[in-house]
Amino acid sequence: MKKSEFVRSLLMPGVMASVVLISASCSSSTDEMLGAANDFISILSEEQRERTLFEFEDAERHRWHFIPPEMFPRAGVGLKELDPEQSGRAHDLIRSALSQSGYMTTIQIMELEDVLQALEGGGRFARDSEEYVLSVFGTPSADTSWGWRFEGHHVSLHFTIVGGAVIASSPAFLGANPAEVLDGPDKGLRALADKEDVARTLLQALDAGQREMAIISDVAPRDIVTGAELEIDPLTPVGIGATMLSEEQRLLLMDLITAYTSVMAEGIADYRLEKLYDAGIDKIAFAWAGGVERGEQHYYRVQGPTFLIEYDNTQNNANHIHSVWREFNGDFGRDLLREHVSSTPH
Repeated sequence: MKKSEFVRSLLMPGVMASVVLISASCSSSTDEMLGAANDFISILSEEQRERTLFEFEDAERHRWHFIPPEMFPRAGVGLKELDPEQSGRAHDLIRSALSQSGYMTTIQIMELEDVLQALEGGGRFARDSEEYVLSVFGTPSADTSWGWRFEGHHVSLHFTIVGGAVIASSPAFLGANPAEVLDGPDKGLRALADKEDVARTLLQALDAGQREMAIISDVAPRDIVTGAELEIDPLTPVGIGATMLSEEQRLLLMDLITAYTSVMAEGIADYRLEKLYDAGIDKIAFAWAGGVERGEQHYYRVQGPTFLIEYDNTQNNANHIHSVWREFNGDFGRDLLREHVSSTPH
């Protein structure tokens, strides 16, 4: 997906995007993911495999959260129990779904558990950078529907492959505590810096009238509004719509959306953008709540007809980020599965 194509649609208010992306753009990602999943499964012991594999229809596939494992135990096989070769295959599977920058961001978030361990010195939570779990749903193959999950504190990634061809990639949650490491050998590390900085640049680019539309509250919510709800609806108020933005501001809105889509491998990111096109780019809106200066508690969301981005930085003196990409009908591949069932003889 070329940025210029996306921007052209933003600059044409009221006109549905005419660029058509073919779902087969996911095919390379699907093939790589399929191979990585089967390689990972093949190297597990029988006992590990029994804990890792679930039926595709199992209710466990829709179970998710982003809180520490002590508060929300996960089913599957943990990274910390894998030997080096198994761990390498596990990371190959994770890498197959993410861009290089998305993978590195995920690793940084996991390593922040060690930072928290040093800061807290023990306590309620163990804080372990390997306390993350992989689970596989269904039988990975080129012509079935299957999925997998990688999850732990501040990471919850879900992938559903429908009919062996198209990948749904939500919910997709990434968090960071601390949002900025203030001391120690990792001082200055900001795992989710782009999620804050691009949104702040967009807010600062708005004039007084636009900012009045965009800022929906002077107080930020204590967390992302949708939490870990299984199904979500569009949120109100919506903030300022894309049609109310200048060309430069729309480019910044695109940069913000890209900060989330670019976490994923190219084919998956393209498919996300395809759905935005189909739903109407001009219907996307940006909303902000809370303080406007760095260090103040703040929240924002970007919402279109089919998707929702939420970001919150209010906890731990505004140094603790929660961010998520959700789809109103597409989480866990619900829309793709309905379409597949209705169009495929069973």
